[in-house]
Amino acid sequence: MELKRLFLLLLFLICGNAFAQILSSNLEKKTMALGEINHLVIKINNLNNQQVSAAPENELLPFHFEEIKDSIGIQPDLYQRRIEFSVYEEGTFTIPELEFKVGDRILKTIPYEIDVINTAQKGDQITDIMKNKEVKLEVKDYWELYKWYLLAALAVIAVIVLIVLFIKWGRSKKSQPVVVTNQTLKELDSLKKKKYIEEGNYRSFYVELIDISRKFITTQYRVPADVLLTDDLVQLIKENNTISQENEKVVEDVFVRGDLVKFAKTFPDKEIMEKDFTDIREFVKRSSKDLEFENLRKDV
Repeated sequence: MELKRLFLLLLFLICGNAFAQILSSNLEKKTMALGEINHLVIKINNLNNQQVSAAPENELLPFHFEEIKDSIGIQPDLYQRRIEFSVYEEGTFTIPELEFKVGDRILKTIPYEIDVINTAQKGDQITDIMKNKEVKLEVKDYWELYKWYLLAALAVIAVIVLIVLFIKWGRSKKSQPVVVTNQTLKELDSLKKKKYIEEGNYRSFYVELIDISRKFITTQYRVPADVLLTDDLVQLIKENNTISQENEKVVEDVFVRGDLVKFAKTFPDKEIMEKDFTDIREFVKRSSKDLEFENLRKDV
């Protein structure tokens, strides 16, 4: 009798495992060159016609992974997703656990670490097979060699001068602080209407919020926020004292959180997103006080 029960229990476990969903993943390369194409394949077997829920196409991988193609194949008993991607920065990057919901179950892939290298730095030493021959050049020869470079440099200088004059006089009215502030507030209102916060789409929300903020700081404070990394930008605004300490803290907190969201290292809730949006909006409104204080300091 005991043997029969043991046999039935073993049969039950085997049948349960046989019909359970099995998730597997395979990464083609764990070391890749800059811009090289890599593939990640994810499969779920034994679906039994159950629906699979996951991140939308081209949004499964975190920031830094440039998705080229994201193809999904679904059959009654098989779900397969093949992602073709590249990375355009050197370093070690992590593909975290990726979640897939099958019916009421949550299945996760294993994390992967990928090393991205610049193969151009691994060139062999080049040795001349014969000595260079010295040739004496006259002024005419130098002119023929470099005249186009000289003319191009003069043309670039002339264009730069014209651009500076155009910005200083031709567009001075459009660069007034009030105009820049109002334009930025309109952009923030447009962002609010997209309902990223209500939908929990934190990645798109922070990408657009940071872009609007960088553009505003660049125009309003004459700080190259559009090209600086977050750490460098925060250090710069702290050193030049153009922005008040209250506004500095808003920029640092929101920008750092935005970077963490891009790298999929944090997942803010709706309350935090609402607060960051409100803080940036108030920072934009307060910016005119920063500029008034800066003008007074210059006058002194």
